[in-house]
Amino acid sequence: MRPRGASADAWSDLSRQAERLRGTPTPSLFEADPARVERMSLDAAGLHLDFSKQAVDAAALDALWALARSAKVAAHLRQQFAGDPVNFTENRAALHLALRAPKDAVNPPGGPAIASDVHEVLDRIEAFVDRVRSGAWVGHTGDAITDVVNIGIGGSDLGPRMVCEALAESVRGPRPHFVSNVDATELVRVLSGLRPQTTLFVVTSKSFGTVETLANARTARAWLVEALGDQAAVARHFVAVSTAAERVSAFGIDTDNMFGFWSWVGGRYSLWSAVGLSIALALGMDRFRALLGGAHAMDEHVRVAPMESNAAAWMAMVGIWNSNALALPSQVIVPYAQALARVPAYLQQLEMESNGKSVCSDGEPTEHQTVPALWGDVGTNGQHAFFQMLHQGPQRLPVDFILPVRPSHDNDAQHRMLVANCLAQSEALMQGKSAGQVRVELGEQGLSGQALEDAVPHRVFSGSRPSTTILLPSVNAASLGALLALYEHKVYIQSVIWGINAFDQWGVELGKQLASVIERQLADGLSDGSAGSHDASTAHLMHRIQAAWQSD
Repeated sequence: MRPRGASADAWSDLSRQAERLRGTPTPSLFEADPARVERMSLDAAGLHLDFSKQAVDAAALDALWALARSAKVAAHLRQQFAGDPVNFTENRAALHLALRAPKDAVNPPGGPAIASDVHEVLDRIEAFVDRVRSGAWVGHTGDAITDVVNIGIGGSDLGPRMVCEALAESVRGPRPHFVSNVDATELVRVLSGLRPQTTLFVVTSKSFGTVETLANARTARAWLVEALGDQAAVARHFVAVSTAAERVSAFGIDTDNMFGFWSWVGGRYSLWSAVGLSIALALGMDRFRALLGGAHAMDEHVRVAPMESNAAAWMAMVGIWNSNALALPSQVIVPYAQALARVPAYLQQLEMESNGKSVCSDGEPTEHQTVPALWGDVGTNGQHAFFQMLHQGPQRLPVDFILPVRPSHDNDAQHRMLVANCLAQSEALMQGKSAGQVRVELGEQGLSGQALEDAVPHRVFSGSRPSTTILLPSVNAASLGALLALYEHKVYIQSVIWGINAFDQWGVELGKQLASVIERQLADGLSDGSAGSHDASTAHLMHRIQAAWQSD
């Protein structure tokens, strides 16, 4: 069963609800429903979610749940958990859920055979991690490993990098480093602080053919071999996360040190797999399993909770309301935790690569806007950058505030300040400040007459700007796993509503194809007029760059 999207009647009803609520101040919704906060808050897998500041009321919520029912969201979730090929353009399952199910799960996602494969790899990872962290695994010169460099890109970088930075206080093993950009600046900066004798490289590429990853891996291999003077050193300082044994072996990596994953693991859903090897090396297997456990707890919540009390369904449907019913153009992610600084970038790939589609399952163009542009930064930094626009810009933009209740340090005073800022910003966005309030404030400050009136418009805040607040107990492995799984399920539910495929990414390929052509032509010197195969602008830029190179 492919997702066909929600019904036209359900979309029409949603539009009517949006029109009915147009211009309704959100604070008035609290006045109309004293139990609003209780009705629009819920707990899931240790997280607390408060949707009450969203510009939606009970009738609009009813329309949203009707929209979900018309799209058969519950049935599609059952399909995904069963291991059906929900990635319909590639005829694959999307079973990242199986990666975090415990060994003793009664009904593991995808069935017992997949669960057995998953735990066999996890056990191999654990054995390797224990050897490296205990010092039993040594480099070519007999030195223990002190630093691990993950070389990957996209999902092979964003997830492990984000998790290791989020849980940096828990690093007790080799120091983790990450290289993704084909711009060699990143690799050079990382290598400049490392000793070849004590560095382990994890090359993460399912096909072992990702051009950016292999370019960085070859440069790292040359650095190592030049320093240690022996090609055989590669086998002690490089391991692979891949399924391409022949390519891994040809690179010089012992395939006994290759950790595989499966076609049903999409890159942006892969940190739970062997792609998380660098996480386990840095944090230890206990914390990696805690990360998986937090995600599994959210999976179980999503699997059993009815739509109306399902945290991921709430996330998805509120997003649909903002993007489709209210036509709000983007979604802002603001974690009030420096440890979660990379979460917005991680979610950009998760959401925009998954649902950045304009073709439905039947091959026809979508009739509705799909994923909004996602962006953000940590609070309180964002307050001194883009929050001016959030408060007084002409467009309303919904915000997800992500806030840990307890800090990962012992400076309670500053954490209290952080919490106060987060709560104040969400309150200010919703409440706003009227012209009357501004007049009173300015009058108390001694301003009067025309000077006061001239100042008023610039200090008015319209309010009714929607936000969701997600409370984490703290930034720990379990709560982080639950948070990331929450957004994953949100993405799939929204794809079902829109009738699109969340698990392919054909749009990534065209630029790659053209880049390989341009790279070859630049290497050949353009002397044969090959740039003429491109549009005039691209050809002009190629010649301009080539001329600059030749003049050096």
